[in-house]
Amino acid sequence: MTANLDKLDFRALWKITYGLYVVGVNHNGKLNGQIVNTAFQLTAEPPTFGISINRENLTYELLKGSRKFALSVLGISAPLKLIGLFGFRSGRDIDKFSQVNYKLGYTGSPILLDHTVAYIECEVFKEVDLSTHTLFIGNIVSGEVLSDEEPLTYAQYHELKKGKTPKRATTYISEELMK
Repeated sequence: MTANLDKLDFRALWKITYGLYVVGVNHNGKLNGQIVNTAFQLTAEPPTFGISINRENLTYELLKGSRKFALSVLGISAPLKLIGLFGFRSGRDIDKFSQVNYKLGYTGSPILLDHTVAYIECEVFKEVDLSTHTLFIGNIVSGEVLSDEEPLTYAQYHELKKGKTPKRATTYISEELMK
């Protein structure tokens, strides 16, 4: 069956529950990170996880090389300035981790410590090409709860913080399609 976009109210996609996360990567000493909302546990045994990354992003290039990542779960207290640093700025132009508190985890990937409630680290074993994005699937090798603070959801980011969606995000919908 072919998609019939005339029958799709794109706002329905915003009703799917997402969190807001920073994916941190380290390839040959080059650190970078970006905001993602498409991150999810795939299986419990063995514990596996998936993230979707735009193929134009520096994080994608570094992740292809390192095959490891850390996912920092943002708390509801995360300010727009922090989200903007990792969501609307390119690591090709600035060193994002020089502006925040972080540590290198078990995999060597950077873990954001500011406004982070938990993190998990993964070693990638599979990639799925999704045209503009790639789904990276990894074995979970490390993780820790850092705070009891409530995790920030994507809905809260839009509703409470009046956040925008960058064009390279998995959930970006153009204004033309929203009409």
